[in-house]
Amino acid sequence: MDEAKPGFWGVLKRPFVLDLRALALLRMATAAVVLVDLAIRSTDLEAHYANMGVMPVPVLLERAWTPYQFSLHAASGLWQVEAVLFLLAALVAGALLLGYHTRLATVASWVLLVSLQNRNTLIGQGGDDLLRMLLFWGIFLPWGRVWSRDARDKPAPARLDYFGAATVAYVVQLALLYWCTALLKNGAEWTREGTALYYAFSLDQLVLPGGRLLYPYPELLRVLTFGAYFTELLLPFALFIPVGVRWWRLLVVGVLFFFHLTISLTLFVGLFFLINWASILGLLPPLALDWLERRFGRLAPLARRWHAKLPTWQAPWRLRLERTRPPTAGGLRLARAARETFVAVVLAYVCLWNLDDVAVLRPRGGRLPDGLRWFGYLFRVDQHWGMFAPTVFKDDGWYIFEGTTARGQVLDLNRGGAPVRYTKPAAIVSLFKNDRWRKYSENYLFVDFAWMRPYYCNYLLRIWHENPAHPPLRHLSVVYMKEVSLPNYQVAKPTREVLCDCELPPQPEAPSATMRN
Repeated sequence: MDEAKPGFWGVLKRPFVLDLRALALLRMATAAVVLVDLAIRSTDLEAHYANMGVMPVPVLLERAWTPYQFSLHAASGLWQVEAVLFLLAALVAGALLLGYHTRLATVASWVLLVSLQNRNTLIGQGGDDLLRMLLFWGIFLPWGRVWSRDARDKPAPARLDYFGAATVAYVVQLALLYWCTALLKNGAEWTREGTALYYAFSLDQLVLPGGRLLYPYPELLRVLTFGAYFTELLLPFALFIPVGVRWWRLLVVGVLFFFHLTISLTLFVGLFFLINWASILGLLPPLALDWLERRFGRLAPLARRWHAKLPTWQAPWRLRLERTRPPTAGGLRLARAARETFVAVVLAYVCLWNLDDVAVLRPRGGRLPDGLRWFGYLFRVDQHWGMFAPTVFKDDGWYIFEGTTARGQVLDLNRGGAPVRYTKPAAIVSLFKNDRWRKYSENYLFVDFAWMRPYYCNYLLRIWHENPAHPPLRHLSVVYMKEVSLPNYQVAKPTREVLCDCELPPQPEAPSATMRN
């Protein structure tokens, strides 16, 4: 690799030279995460993406939209249309996983993912930004050059190391993620008191058994808090050290793997840890990849035979996806220069966006002008890495969906219609179907999102009355039993807060509610 090359330029670019095999692993892992994400989201086609759910298209366009966004998923309010788009996205992600028409599959996966994320922004989390950016930078990376169906018809590359503007963008993007995550955590509980993880593990909406095991040990939590903060703040610097690159990369990959493993065992964060695991695979040095090839080399002939069975696809309108004749040297240079320039400009824009997002880094009077933000919203290179920042959310609690029947029974729709109980459930996390619903429920609390509350009420009423075994309701209240996290293991008394009231007309067969917040 370039580590053996003398000269200032060779040394300068060492941290950004990546192995084509690592990029192939990055491609496959990214595609696999997209497929898992689609599988989880597909269980809520109607609830999250159709007009009969919690976010009808007209409401989306009125309340959570910018003129520069696009969404194929917002073209219709029918769940059947969403199902077709989900199936298309899964097919495209499968092609990306196999490295089949890789560039086209990458572009299509990125477009469909952006479209999906734009359809309902109230269920998004930080990992979604990273997954979106991995696909965006992947458009410009040669991550289908090896270990792919496309590589079957091409000669083996003369070199396995690759350097370009996209590799710089990929490494810088990972560094920005962790730097900004740390710098946005400017509250005293992160920087001075060391109580951030104590408060995080106090959140019954998030804590998992691993977090419960650590929670009773305040000094350990203090050490782990500072450890997490300084890992995010300092570890990215290792990505830019031009000496001993392979060892620094192994350190970064190893530390981040166990860092996110710990998060996944202690906090309910959905796919966040999987997305982060996928994102670091492109950093693997040749040392690790050579070991992997020796370890799993016997699978290569099987993979080649399986890839050989895939047909060569041709568009029915005779648009040829491959060049009809060899490109000229001048054409290749021009295309590469245009690509590298575009990637460099976008990377500079992404850096400015993150500088603007982190107040401590923002130059005085240097806010990103509103006239430039359209680019970020259009291409969805906008990003925010404020996980548990600037401080940990303190408004813990649990939901009770109080449904009153015509006979006066009070049922909890959040527990399948069981009689209402105000005692805290043993496992609040189990009340959420998945992390998308948990995130939606978190946003549901904020006053800025009070407009979304009636739509959720209406959805709850409709799905309840769709089951003929359920007794008709005449009233529904979405109740939040608020239990504020207190310091030093103090326990607050839960308070009952009614977020939304729904009065139904006398006819049970027409559960169109009159809402009031």
